[in-house]
Amino acid sequence: MITRIREVRRARGMTLDDVARACDPPTTPQTIGRLETGTRTVSVSWLNRIAEALGVEAADLVDHPDRAELPVVAILSASGATAPKRQALVVPPKAAGGQVAMTVAASTGDYRAGDEVWLDRLDPEHYGQAINRDLLVPRPAGRFLFGRLIGREDGKLHLLPFGTGGRQQVVADPPWAAVAVRLVRAL
Repeated sequence: MITRIREVRRARGMTLDDVARACDPPTTPQTIGRLETGTRTVSVSWLNRIAEALGVEAADLVDHPDRAELPVVAILSASGATAPKRQALVVPPKAAGGQVAMTVAASTGDYRAGDEVWLDRLDPEHYGQAINRDLLVPRPAGRFLFGRLIGREDGKLHLLPFGTGGRQQVVADPPWAAVAVRLVRAL
């Protein structure tokens, strides 16, 4: 089986050691290197462990002839765009379980009309992970509040809406919330 473990690992900006430590249970960088190069056979179990460590689907690590790939042809930095030193690929995004989306109809804050915002749903015990991040919170009657989570106290979420002059909003005991994790924008 031909794998794309190395390409995906590099696209994620991870070292062999990073992937080895992220595996459950952890393994050695040498083992990951052997699996990448094919000197060790990649079983389905290994494929699943490495995919989870890289944050992708196991199918993303297998070479498919009909897969649409995005080769990286340039890297943009403060000094301008330059060619990459090594061949790299970008792994196209896939929705993860529990994700929801929001579309933007009118520009507000950093978001422009036409943007798609992908969000990870959070249970109440995980709201603290979203401090200083953009959060979507359900309100009664099919309404929502979207803003920067600036505090959490006694089951209440404190959000600061986008734009100038926005006043802090407090939402008590929402059943769930969703933190923005990906912005999809057409140029």
